[in-house]
Amino acid sequence: MSVANERPRKVTTHVLSEMKMKGEKISMLTAYDYSMASIVDQAGLDVVLVGDSASNVMAGWETTLPITLDQMIYHGASVVRAVKTALVVVDLPFGSYQGNSREALHSAIRIMKETAADAIKLEGGVEIVESVKRILSAGIPVMGHLGLTPQSIHKFGTYTVRARQEEEAKKLIEDAHLLEEAGCFALVLEKIPAKLAAQVASELKIPVIGIGAGNGVDGQVLVVHDMLGINQSFSPRFLRRYHNLFAEITGAVRNYIEDVKSGDFPNEREQY
Repeated sequence: MSVANERPRKVTTHVLSEMKMKGEKISMLTAYDYSMASIVDQAGLDVVLVGDSASNVMAGWETTLPITLDQMIYHGASVVRAVKTALVVVDLPFGSYQGNSREALHSAIRIMKETAADAIKLEGGVEIVESVKRILSAGIPVMGHLGLTPQSIHKFGTYTVRARQEEEAKKLIEDAHLLEEAGCFALVLEKIPAKLAAQVASELKIPVIGIGAGNGVDGQVLVVHDMLGINQSFSPRFLRRYHNLFAEITGAVRNYIEDVKSGDFPNEREQY
């Protein structure tokens, strides 16, 4: 499944469940626009996450909180139009589901109708279980998210590793089981101890996808701008950079500027 031409069928929530049963790791990256989504899908990615991290990497905000539901729908629709095989999951943004399960359902329905995505993702445990159940009652697949939940950054006050203390670790395990029992098809664990993440993955039947959660989970997710080296200002321990596109793009732009200034571009072959 790691190569596109070996994966003839569309990835679905059922396919992810089968992958966990077989011990096959799940690959997930973010994408926010048509061009990038097309590239990662053709590369053979299993899941494309239209993350609210678009607030940071696409809009330049310090946190994920400012991005709106309308903006997430715009990014989600752009990605869905590009993706042919991967499962597409869209984040419900801050303020579109917390504390009101009816609003959560309304937001989820808007995303599914206006983007044609495959599933939605939301952050939290027991606090949002009612919303999860209401969304699932409409037949909308839900991916959970525990550990470091960026939409709650002002409550945490820091992006440090979560669930190091026994009490918080116990709550995370309980929340993971609650989300599975509520009907979530998968769970993201962000920035928690590897041993704890492995325990959760072994206890749950649904796939557990980690970011900064060690190798004992069922798959991994990264922000595509981070792993490609476009964003140079973010260097957490868990990030592996597979390229330095910042340097590549900067060099290409400088060459273009030089060619324009010197009159070398366009040359005779590049004009009519």
